[in-house]
Amino acid sequence: MLSTKAAHFCLRVGLSLGKERAVVSQILHTRDFIKSQLIKLGVGHYPALMLHASLRKIGPIQGGAEALLDILIETLPDNSALIMPLGSNDGESFDAKKSAAEKDIGILAEIFRCRKETLVNDHVAGRFGAIGKLSLKLLNPTPLNDYLGPGSLLERFTQLNGIVLRIGADLDTVTLTHYAEYLANIPNKKRVKRKYVRSDIGTQIIESLDDTNGIFAWEKGDYFSQILKDYLSEGRATVGKVGNSKAEVLKAKDFVNYSTKWLESNFS
Repeated sequence: MLSTKAAHFCLRVGLSLGKERAVVSQILHTRDFIKSQLIKLGVGHYPALMLHASLRKIGPIQGGAEALLDILIETLPDNSALIMPLGSNDGESFDAKKSAAEKDIGILAEIFRCRKETLVNDHVAGRFGAIGKLSLKLLNPTPLNDYLGPGSLLERFTQLNGIVLRIGADLDTVTLTHYAEYLANIPNKKRVKRKYVRSDIGTQIIESLDDTNGIFAWEKGDYFSQILKDYLSEGRATVGKVGNSKAEVLKAKDFVNYSTKWLESNFS
């Protein structure tokens, strides 16, 4: 059950989304049309799907953002999970169930978090949400330190042969790349200790690879974006459309293996 404050936040999200849809287009994509696009991409054949999506680029859908999530859940196998990174917001006292999703991730993550069937893992820096029968298996346990590396949801998701579905998302948003940073056999990776505030225990210190600024300073810019560009240029993803947006399906094991080798090649 959402608190009154959380429910009001979700309502404001819904109102903002309605205004956004009105600006983009007056033509609604039907649920059947969106589902047919997802089926064509082959997302119904995998036990876990991690979603990165831009509602603005998809365009308006009959039933809105909730319908998009409903369709994805319907399209996945019965014994599966739909996953989204949630994170947290700087300067806020963290509560795993009540704290809003990180603003930079986008409005869809908060809509996903607000759904009554969404489960979350209790980690201020590495919070994910999941819906489906495999949710608990994927979400827990989460290491306090190095929470995106071995023993994390990202490792279990990869071992389970999950897929990443990108729908109009920015190039630097493939969270799974962080797992490859841990696997890459390269020296002197940048590590950080960060201080967080939790509503239950107060201050908490967490140590990990630097998942904000990167494990290395790369003279060519953002290596997350470059890894994805190179991966896509080799034709390793399944490419299609969802709504108005280009969409890509990345197989987790293949993407992690590719990213690990890319990092070792460029940073060893």
